[in-house]
Amino acid sequence: MRVALFVPCYVDQLRPSVGSATVDLLEARGIEVEFPSEQTCCGQPFASAGARNQAAALARRHLEIFGGADAVVCPSGSCVATVRHRYRDLLGDSPELAALSERTYEVCEFLVGSHGSPAFEGRFPHVVGLHASCHALRELGQGSGTERVAAPRPDPARSLLARLEGLTFADLTRTDECCGFGGVFAVDESAVSAAMGEDRVEDHLRAGAEVVASTDVSCLMHLEGLARRQRRDLRFLHVVEVLAEAMRGDAA
Repeated sequence: MRVALFVPCYVDQLRPSVGSATVDLLEARGIEVEFPSEQTCCGQPFASAGARNQAAALARRHLEIFGGADAVVCPSGSCVATVRHRYRDLLGDSPELAALSERTYEVCEFLVGSHGSPAFEGRFPHVVGLHASCHALRELGQGSGTERVAAPRPDPARSLLARLEGLTFADLTRTDECCGFGGVFAVDESAVSAAMGEDRVEDHLRAGAEVVASTDVSCLMHLEGLARRQRRDLRFLHVVEVLAEAMRGDAA
């Protein structure tokens, strides 16, 4: 099978190791990966800021670039949620857009679904706090929330990590609490954003986490910045970085 890799802006510019780890995991499962070099931002920052014209232009460009792909895989719950749930509002209904939405996957859900394999062998002897990003949890339905009574939903990220030898999960007090980043929110409401992030860092530390993992680099960057300012001894890794590290045998 061949997939098109969609790399979010902040991964490309600030955490390219996440893109490389995604390729490593896909290729380890015999999946051919192509990277459309003309890809741009999905438009999420503009949509969140209310700049509809700019967001729509980027959405149209994204549809042009990825519309013909058999499958699009992205290491970001927030960008995948934008394609699936925001593009219809920006561009209107069309068969092409509906097809793209159905074929766009967050990397963890892709790997545990019918298009990949759930099993990655490897050792990661650390306590991991799994941070649920709001978009992955609430818009993509990955994992169970605590806000209301509902049927439990599987979390593909947890399923993948649970197979690693030596890994244990930190028992967080609030498994679904927002980190406070929220893109534009972190700029407009910086004090509230920082306070929310500090609460999440403290929850992970209380639970004994050595590593904080998530499916969204944006959440990880926000939390890591706060932890560094407080000189907290925590590592922050995307789920695919944990899996790739374990698969290579690099985990100490």
